[in-house]
Formats: sequence, structure tokens, C-alpha cells
Amino acid sequence: MKTILHKSETRGHADHGWLNSYHTFSFANYHNPERIHFGALRVLNDDTVAGGMGFGTHPHENMEIVSIPLKGALEHKDSMGNIGVINKGDIQVMSAGTGVYHSEYNKNKDEEVKFLQIWVFPDKRGVEPRYDQMTLNDDDRHNTLQEVISPGFDKGLWLHQDAWFYLGKLDTDNTQEYHLKKDTNGVYIFVLEGEITIGDQKLHKRDGFGIWETDIFTLKANTDAEVLLMEVPMDI
Repeated sequence: MKTILHKSETRGHADHGWLNSYHTFSFANYHNPERIHFGALRVLNDDTVAGGMGFGTHPHENMEIVSIPLKGALEHKDSMGNIGVINKGDIQVMSAGTGVYHSEYNKNKDEEVKFLQIWVFPDKRGVEPRYDQMTLNDDDRHNTLQEVISPGFDKGLWLHQDAWFYLGKLDTDNTQEYHLKKDTNGVYIFVLEGEITIGDQKLHKRDGFGIWETDIFTLKANTDAEVLLMEVPMDI
């Protein structure tokens, strides 16, 4: 088993006034040659956007983009004609493929929005752009790992990649055993709230921990905790 630890305070940071962003991996003006990506996971940004502010229309291509609101509401518009709002409890997926323009704004003028912006390298380039979103059932992750994204077309949201995302909301002392889907994959765990232990490694709020070259690992909640698990290919 191989592991890598990214403590929350070691992340890149950019405060633009309207945007306060923490970067787990190199992004924009933050460049760390030792933290470019974890396998196919390229970007994990922890963003807070002031009321009424946001990202103006800008392009993307050949990237799978996932947005997970943690507080507030995020308004999306894109060149495919999609207009929508994602709230805490929702999840959004966009395949940029051959190219797409989009904007993301805080829907509300009087409160901030917090969300995770995640980019995953696709397993094929030049696909037709697409957009999808889903409202999740919070109860489906209580003391379990709720699958929210997979590579398949038969349920939930999916990516152009052999990647699986899970959310868990765990009570103190709850234990979860995770079996990797493929031996060439790794799992990146991001702690949203609370404290957990994996092996002998304690992880706190906004810590990240990567695991690969193993078939299985066990996660224990030391306090009430919320976690995001992202299984992605490592051989890219």
C-alpha cells in the first residue's frame, strides 16, 4: 500500500475578495510540482463565493468537471443551453469534451456559496459536451458510503472515466470498509467535516489522503464526520 497525505493548511490559497479558494493540487497561480494531480484527479478546489458574485463565461475542453455545493446555491449557464441551480445536497457533472463555455454564479445576493470544484482527466478526448445534475438523498449516506458518480450509464451521474465518487455521513465510531474496483486505481479521501482515521493516520477537516496499490482499506469516524471518496485510475 502507498499513501500520500495533504494536510488542509498545506493547500494553495487565493483570496480575490469575492472568491476565497483553497487548491489541493496546482491551479492558476498556485504551482507545486509535487502536487499536480492524483492519478486522473486533476483539480480539487474548495471555493467560497460572495453573494451575487461568480465566475463569468469561460471555456473548458477535454475535462470531466464535478461541482458539489456544501452551502448555498450555485447558478449554472452554458453554451449547450443549460440553465440550472444546484443547491447543497445536489451534484453537477459536465463533460467539456470538444469544448464548452459556461458561467457559475452565487444565486443569492445575501449569503455566500461554498462548493467543491473537481476536475478529472477523461478516458477519451473529443467527446460531445454534456451536462447533468442530480438531487441526492442525504439519508442514503448515513453510516454508509453513498455512490454518487460512476463510469456506468445505468444509474446516477457518470463520467468518461473509470471513476467512482462516494459521500458518507458517519456517526462517531462508525467504521467503513472500502474495496477498490480496480487494482490500477487509487482512492483520494477528502474530509468535509470531523475527524477520521485510516490505518494509523488521523485526518481532520479538509485534509486529503491518497491510497493506492491496495485492494481494501478501513475508515473509522473518530467524531461525527462527513467524507468524500474519489476512486480514479492511477496509470495516466
